[in-house]
Amino acid sequence: MNTHAIELRQVTKIFGGGRSLFGGSRHAVKAVDDVSLTLRRGETLAVVGESGSGKSTLARMLVGLEQPTTGDMRIAGHDAVELRRQGARVFGKIVQYVFQDPVASLNPRKTISDILDTPLKLLNGYTQEKRRARMADLLDAVQMPRDTLGRYPHEFSGGQAQRIAIARALAAEAQILILDEPVSALDVSVQAQVLLLLQELKQTLDLSYLFISHDLAVVEAISDRVAVMRSGRLVEEASVETLFKAPQDPYTRQLIGSAPKIRRN
Repeated sequence: MNTHAIELRQVTKIFGGGRSLFGGSRHAVKAVDDVSLTLRRGETLAVVGESGSGKSTLARMLVGLEQPTTGDMRIAGHDAVELRRQGARVFGKIVQYVFQDPVASLNPRKTISDILDTPLKLLNGYTQEKRRARMADLLDAVQMPRDTLGRYPHEFSGGQAQRIAIARALAAEAQILILDEPVSALDVSVQAQVLLLLQELKQTLDLSYLFISHDLAVVEAISDRVAVMRSGRLVEEASVETLFKAPQDPYTRQLIGSAPKIRRN
C-alpha cells in the first residue's frame, strides 16, 4: 500500500500573464512557487502562512478548483488530474474538502437529511434503508442529535454547521480530508470542540488531514507536521514539536513570535 496520502512535486500556480483585452501585458503572479511536500497516511500536515501565502490555492488545486501551471500532484498514489477525470464517484470516495464557512458550504434549500443522503446514494450506492441507518451513525460520530436530519442549515450555529459539513465528508467514506481553515469562522470555545472532534475521528477512522490554517495555536494543537509558506514558496517543514521549539527560517520565527500569547496570573 502507498504510504503517502498526498504527494506534491514542484507544483507551481501562476495567475495572470499574457495580454489584456486592451493590448497591454498582464502582470503574472506566482501564487504557488515550486512547492514539494508529502502528507503521509494517518497524519495531520498543517500548511500555514499569512493571507496570500498560497496555502489555500494549494488545497484548491488538489481538488480541481484551480489547475496547476506546472508540477505533479498525486493522491493516494494516483495522478490527481487523472483521478478527477474519472468523475466525482471515484474522486469523492478518496478525498473530501471541508470549507472555511460551514453555513455557506451547505445548501440552504435542503434538509440535513438531503445533504447527507446525496454522497451516500451517489458515491456509495446504498439502499434507502442503509442510508437512513448510516445517516444516524454519522450524526452520532459528529456528536449531533438525530433529529438534526429534518432541519435546515440556517437553524444551526457555526459550530453545529461545521459538524454537519464534516459528517457530509465522512459520508463519502474518503480517507483523506482537506480542511481549509475549518475553525477560523468559529468562536474560540467552539474551535476547541471541533478540533477535539477532528482528532477523535482521525484516530477512530484512520483518516489523513491536510489542514490549512493561519492560526498557530490551532496548528500546534492538531498537527503532526507543519509546512510554512510565504509568498507562494515553502520556507520550512518540520514536526510540530521541532517547529515550535526550534524554528529555522526567520519568517517562521516571526510568525511564532507574533502569535498572541495568553498570560496566566
